[in-house]
Amino acid sequence: MAIEQRFGAGHRILVSGGAGFVPSHVVDALLARGCQVVAVDNFITGSRDNIAHLASEPRFTLVEADLTQGLPSDPALTERFDAILHMASPASPTDFAKLPTEILRVGSIGTLALLDRAVADSARFLMASTSEAYGDPEVHPQPESYWGNVNPIGIRSVYDEAKRFSEAATMGYHRFHGLDTAIVRIFNTYGPRMRPDDGRAIPTFISQALHGVPLTVQGTGAQTRSITYVDDLVRGILLLLDSTETGPINCGTEHELTMLELAELIVKLAGSSSPIQLVERAADDPEKRRPDLTLARTLLGYEPQVGPEEGLRRTIDFFAK
Repeated sequence: MAIEQRFGAGHRILVSGGAGFVPSHVVDALLARGCQVVAVDNFITGSRDNIAHLASEPRFTLVEADLTQGLPSDPALTERFDAILHMASPASPTDFAKLPTEILRVGSIGTLALLDRAVADSARFLMASTSEAYGDPEVHPQPESYWGNVNPIGIRSVYDEAKRFSEAATMGYHRFHGLDTAIVRIFNTYGPRMRPDDGRAIPTFISQALHGVPLTVQGTGAQTRSITYVDDLVRGILLLLDSTETGPINCGTEHELTMLELAELIVKLAGSSSPIQLVERAADDPEKRRPDLTLARTLLGYEPQVGPEEGLRRTIDFFAK
């Protein structure tokens, strides 16, 4: 099926966390369509480098602000928005311990502030949720109908439960206010602009391989992830944005690899001689992760296009610069 483009030239789009890894790619894709884009970011984990190439782009505006304090009085925020994409949140394992209250606040106060603005503007509201909503799943692969297996007091819970709250809030506004909403559950994504020190497996392994030090694989390395190149994810997000679907809808790929296989592949692609070293496994680390893409395929016509080897080559090239 084909989803007709709904947002393009002449439309104003607000992207929270717009200087982050995935959101900055979404900003680029929206600008390529001719949209006017306002990014809001407080730069807790976002990077100015991710949006530096947009400094002279007249259709892009950056507002530096903390959403948990509400949207500021800024000229760029006074006009109506046609769509609001809530993508702000620290999202890496190292953030869970360092920024727990920030994660909880942006996933609650920040979400409610943007939902209120979406109601005021009659805007389409897209909530960027996560595969972490499924926790350590007892169903494999994970369909959207699965309610998950989340430890509500574990170290990952600040992120997992903040996103689950955001989903609940989004659906509450959809039902009570009739707000045009969408929820995308994002699976493990990688690509250029990732933070090399964010604690996720791919940037960690690539950095280690490029520096010739051991790749630290947690546990036995048998745990799996299904890795998604950022371009595929962005395409899926925009398909959902353009649609009238509410979701939640999974977005990712079915390229499921063990962490040991992933480490070995990165060593090979990087031309590295780094050995692989097994280290202690982090608490509540999910055993497996792979999306059921049935809804994305049937409702959006979504199909991932970039395989692991090609995507990892592009990412290694980025980190090697």
